[in-house]
Order: sequence, then structure tokens, then C-alpha cells
Amino acid sequence: MAQDLLYIYKEELRQLEENSNLRSLPEIIHRGGDVTLRDKQMLNLSSNDYLGLASDLSLRKTFLESLTPENFLPSSSSSRLLTGNFTANSELEQQLSRLFGSEDSLVFNSGYHMNTGILPAVSNHKTLILADKLVHASLIDGIRLSPAAHIRYRHNHYEQLDSLLRKNHTDYERIIVVTESIFSMDGDETDLRKLVTLKKSYPNVMLYVDEAHAIGVKGATGLGCAEEQGCMADIDFLTGTFGKALASVGGYLICRKTIRDYLVNKMRTLIFTTALPPVNLMWTRFVLEKSAGFGGRRKHLETIGNRLREELVAKGYSCPSSSHIIPLMIGDSRKTVLKAEEMQRKGFYMLPVRPPTVPEGTSRIRISLTASVRMEEIEKLISLL
Repeated sequence: MAQDLLYIYKEELRQLEENSNLRSLPEIIHRGGDVTLRDKQMLNLSSNDYLGLASDLSLRKTFLESLTPENFLPSSSSSRLLTGNFTANSELEQQLSRLFGSEDSLVFNSGYHMNTGILPAVSNHKTLILADKLVHASLIDGIRLSPAAHIRYRHNHYEQLDSLLRKNHTDYERIIVVTESIFSMDGDETDLRKLVTLKKSYPNVMLYVDEAHAIGVKGATGLGCAEEQGCMADIDFLTGTFGKALASVGGYLICRKTIRDYLVNKMRTLIFTTALPPVNLMWTRFVLEKSAGFGGRRKHLETIGNRLREELVAKGYSCPSSSHIIPLMIGDSRKTVLKAEEMQRKGFYMLPVRPPTVPEGTSRIRISLTASVRMEEIEKLISLL
């Protein structure tokens, strides 16, 4: 009998299903801030559309009025180093540099491309990477692909990080501290000013901060936690994405010109990929131009987040969040799945987050609030919880 070469995969899938950790791709119909799944319409509490811009028809209509058959370019057809570097690329990067008050910037196809590509490019065997234990999978992959030594310090444990810096700063040419500003699973924030202080204590330390879940949401003009905490100029690699609150696609890096030039020559996930379509870059510029004016949306998002967190704590839930990402901590995967299904039956599209996305025993429902959610919908959710 021929050996079943798929057996190992089938067995692993069976075990995932047995442990309530099997995933599948849902077929969802979007209607504004609602989704329909299996003929059930629900309020979408699982989207990263934090400002509600992706479902804003008026924004899309205004943007579409600026398009012509000549400037509507749905493909770049090439990498940026060949013929894919359109004027739209330069215009977006100049806009980013102006908004952030930075020397330079660089745009990527996605946050994942960005995080898996930067660290391998800027590291060597004389580099040490110190990364927060809870950084995103894309950063973990970038660390693994790099030639650098690495240590993952306890989540937001600045004393341990300081100890690691003191112990290792003389043994390496360069140390890169890697973190996120808002963490995607717990919704808690990093004290960036504390990290900047630690960085300035050593001459060979650089700071890499991913603002994927903060850009558009935090800061007086929506430029993220680094703007809010007044330390944008002190971060060597200030990164973020356009694909969440800014309702577009792609990633960006705010940096010095030397770093940008080096990455253009050394970063494999930038060099060897077809560039973003110019029409997407134009849309990103359009949204960014309006970002400072979305203060009302940011304030509403903060208000409903505060209200929901207060009630969860009052009901006895552990809630580490200080942002619009609010975990409903349950622990057991099977119970988490059942709770999510219950909330979906009651009209709230909330999804279970299970291992390996989170550690064993920490399964939770990740409530992802957007500015399109009304306070009365939050009150209804609170009553059902």
C-alpha cells in the first residue's frame, strides 16, 4: 500500500479540531459596520477598521471623483527597483516625512513584509536583538531570519530590559530593542518614553517600535503613541501599517536617510517583490491628508473603550487593555469558542483567539472596537455579557 504522504497533516488537523483550535476561512458579507455570516447579520467587533473609514461611503465617493482612466493604475507590474517606483510612491513618502517631521521614510507592500525584512537587513553577527515577549508574529519571523543573537524579555518588563542592556551592551556592536506601542492581543501599551530613556543610556542601542494598532488612533493628529508621548524623533525604526485604522494597504517606516538608503539596497522583501499599485498609494495619501481631522472619531473610540473596560472589570474579568482592543479573557479554548458562538447568536460578531496565536491557557475573545460602534450598542453588549 502506498504511503499516505498527507497523513501527518491530517493528524495534526485532527488534533487541532479535538482541542478546539482548528481554524477555517469565514465567508463574510460586509454591510457598513455589520457583517453577515450564514444569513445572520451581526455588529462587527472583530475588525481592525478602528476609525470606521473602510466602511465610510462618502470618503470613497470623494476619492473616486479624483480618478481618471489615465491615473487609475491597478498594478505597478514590477518591483520598485525596476519600473514599479511611480510618482505616487515618492509623493506618499514625502508626505509621511512631512507629517512625522522626519528625515526620510519608506513604504512597503505590507506590515508583514516590513517586519520580516527590516531586521534581517540591518543585523549581523555582531548584533543583539532584545524583543518584548509579546511582539507580533511578523517581528518574530524577522528576528528568526536575521543573523543576530536575540533575547525576548518579559512583556513590558523595563527592569529586565535594563538589566539585559547593562549586561550585554559592551559585547555587541549594536543592540536593537524591538517592541509594539499597542499590543494586538492584550490591547495594552508600551511606555515609549521609558524605552527612549533606556536607549539613551547606551551609545550602541537602537529602538524599533511597531505602531500598527496605534497609527490613526493615538496622538493629537493620529500619528500614534510616539506622537502622544512626544518621542517620535527618538525612535530609530518607527513603523506602522496603512491596513488598519487608515483603511488602506501597506506598511511604512519613519527613519533617517541612511537607513532608508541601506534598506533599498539590502532588504529582500522590498527588493524582490512587485510594488504596490499606484491607485492604492493615492488612496493612502488621500486618507492621510484627512487623518488630523478625525479627532472626533478618536475621542468616541476612546469613550466607548473606557466604558466597556470599566464594566468588564466590574463583572470580574481580567482586562489588561488600555486601548480600543479589549480581550475578554476566558482561558480554555473550548469555552472560548462556545462563548464566541453565543455572542454571535446574540448579534455580535466576536471571534475566539486561541493557541498558537496566544499561549496555552490564555484563550480569549478579542473585542476590536471601531469608531462606527454606537454607545447604545456598547450598552447592549455590556448587558449581554
